[in-house]
Amino acid sequence: MEIASYIIENNCTVRQAAKHYGISKSTVHKDAERLPAINSELARQAREILELNKSERHIRGGLATREKYLHLHNAHT
Repeated sequence: MEIASYIIENNCTVRQAAKHYGISKSTVHKDAERLPAINSELARQAREILELNKSERHIRGGLATREKYLHLHNAHT
């Protein structure tokens, strides 16, 4: 429940939550699977954020790649 609350409050990704708590991404996913049996409303809110982040991840990846190559290009000129 603590991890789900953190995800909701900070609108963060699985990776960010895992890093904050010092656990693996797999553990965050497993905890998210168990949560509906404990607190269905909290689980629903966390799942919404995680699904949104998942749908946007290709955009963040593209931006990160763009930044990487802009920095490489600027370093060589």
